[in-house]
Amino acid sequence: MFRKNQRHLQPALISNVQQLPERQRQRLEQSWAGVFFHEVFCRLNEEPFAVLYADLPSRPNVPVNLLVGLECLKSGFGWSDEELYDAFLYNIQVRYAVGYEELGEGEFDLRTLYYFRQRLSHYSQATGINLLDQ
Repeated sequence: MFRKNQRHLQPALISNVQQLPERQRQRLEQSWAGVFFHEVFCRLNEEPFAVLYADLPSRPNVPVNLLVGLECLKSGFGWSDEELYDAFLYNIQVRYAVGYEELGEGEFDLRTLYYFRQRLSHYSQATGINLLDQ
């Protein structure tokens, strides 16, 4: 079941990022992570990816903008899947870049990335449409 992610639009009042000293928080916001969050992550349109998910009532998807954002970071940094997953779990800059300010929230299995790639590939082969290009 597809559900659009909008949780990043309402920042948490209490989070690991909010608990940082002011200088560190400003530095985080001005780093590559802040630029990625505002210029890439927030602009990702999830609606075209709804075709990859069933319309039946079921468990909601891991946010598409998270998965696509992580794929961008993986490519940009040249990480393996395991390095990407570790960076998402433990690196506050990576988490901030993809809309998470609290360590421990938004956890998912690494195989979720594999399944997402597989769905993208099958859809592209069946329709000739590359959703990432859109």
